[in-house]
Amino acid sequence: MSESITLFSKIINGDIPCFEISKGDNWLSFLDINPRRTGHTLVVPYEPVSHLAELSSQQLSDLWEGVIETQKLLSKFFNTSDFLVGVHDGTLAGQEIPHVHIHIIPRTKGDGGRSLLACWPKAPTIGSVEPDFSALAKIQKEIQDANT
Repeated sequence: MSESITLFSKIINGDIPCFEISKGDNWLSFLDINPRRTGHTLVVPYEPVSHLAELSSQQLSDLWEGVIETQKLLSKFFNTSDFLVGVHDGTLAGQEIPHVHIHIIPRTKGDGGRSLLACWPKAPTIGSVEPDFSALAKIQKEIQDANT
């Protein structure tokens, strides 16, 4: 496990202020300073690791409890039960701060947000619109074989 001081560690320690939404024994949620829409919130574990797989079982469990708790609070304010919940798990996945964090973005009717596919609007579609079951079976087998 890589222990380091990150921007989020400094926020957790109170060295840098944040706009806190909620906190638990092992997590903190606060408003994103560069929100995609009003209410965009981050939930961070206290362990300063960059990948979900590096978190202890307790931190991982507590982190997801923090997501649910934060959603409940945001639900009341935004009058919604729908959220985009996203994780950039590592730098190649778009993680800008090397500390696990979960994005929670309230979604409401007419908010202008789109599906996850809208994140890559210019990316070519792989294959046809119809599922390519043989290609899916092939990659599934290759993944399984690589892990045996």
